[in-house]
Amino acid sequence: MDRSSRIKGVLAGGSDGWEVFHKSRAMIAAGVPVTELTIGEHDIRTAAPILQEMHRSALGGHTGYAAVPGTDALRDRIAKRAEERTGVPTTRDNVVVTPGGQAGLFAAFMAVCDPGDAALYIDPYYATYPGTLRAAGARAVAVEARADHGFLPRRADLAAAAGGAKALLINTPNNPTGVIYGRETLEEIAQVCQDHDLWLVSDEVYDTQIWEGTHLSPRALPGMEERTLVIGSMSKSHAMTGSRCGWIIGPKNIIADLIDLATHTNYGVPGFIQDASDYALAQGAAFEEEISAPFARRRALAQRILSTQNVVRSVPSQGAMYLMLDIRATGLSGSEFADALLEDQHIAVMPGESFGAAAAGHVRVAMTIEDSAFEAALRDLCRFAEGRASRAA
Repeated sequence: MDRSSRIKGVLAGGSDGWEVFHKSRAMIAAGVPVTELTIGEHDIRTAAPILQEMHRSALGGHTGYAAVPGTDALRDRIAKRAEERTGVPTTRDNVVVTPGGQAGLFAAFMAVCDPGDAALYIDPYYATYPGTLRAAGARAVAVEARADHGFLPRRADLAAAAGGAKALLINTPNNPTGVIYGRETLEEIAQVCQDHDLWLVSDEVYDTQIWEGTHLSPRALPGMEERTLVIGSMSKSHAMTGSRCGWIIGPKNIIADLIDLATHTNYGVPGFIQDASDYALAQGAAFEEEISAPFARRRALAQRILSTQNVVRSVPSQGAMYLMLDIRATGLSGSEFADALLEDQHIAVMPGESFGAAAAGHVRVAMTIEDSAFEAALRDLCRFAEGRASRAA
């Protein structure tokens, strides 16, 4: 018997982009020491008080079926946080809790796209984006944000692709580039959405990791509240990646539809996870800054290291836990560089090509290991690049 065309089409016959990561894990399993700078996984674990609250809730009996939309307490907490940060009136009726941001993305596109509808996304993109759109039945259409334009999408390019499309997916602060979309860029995006009647799905899971400038949610722009779905998550802001707790914020009518979808798919997030998430959010911005501090520190460390050489160049890192490095001076593609770096130096980074054609000739480095190990790995990467550049010359 054959599989469905939907499941076969998730990767559209291509790669999932994670080959170097899988290769590094295989090396580690075989006993080879590898410095992993691949996935966005904190080097600290979930804070003990959050785990204690999770434990207390589970022992207290919150282990049965949880409220499918999310507990009232957690939805109220998320709504209050969103309203305080954006100024947009938000209640629990604007919020549905999901099993992580990834599930939120899938649900959002199930809600706004019919099978075959074009859904736009920005290249470079997080590796799962096109597959998520296809899994939801949409036709994934990339819009390039070029390196020579700071990896910012341009209004003309978006408008050229928008005819007949149903939705646009953006991500700011951006994974993989570390770029933050400023007000001007977001206003251009908003105008395209209004001109072409697009839903905007805004992935804002890195909104607490801001190194330069400010984060602006496009939901707060004029005319955008009624056409924007915001994806949030506990994973990055509170080092709760394995807890799988995220949310969608949007208009009340579509949130009601998404609750119906949750009833017929995941049937909610465990209650003890939701109680721990409510507790974590209640700790406020100071706790979120504590979680993000190591990445700010390592970004500054990387800037000092990179300033001492001229082969590896960094895309300005304004937010998120990654560096996007331009290694084209080596004469290698991002994939070739990442493969060679893993083989020669046992350092694993993500090729830019894993995130789309626009990131070719780059690699993404996750700032997710202890400071001294991170410094040593980045210095080794630069020395390796200098050697390859000399060979290419």
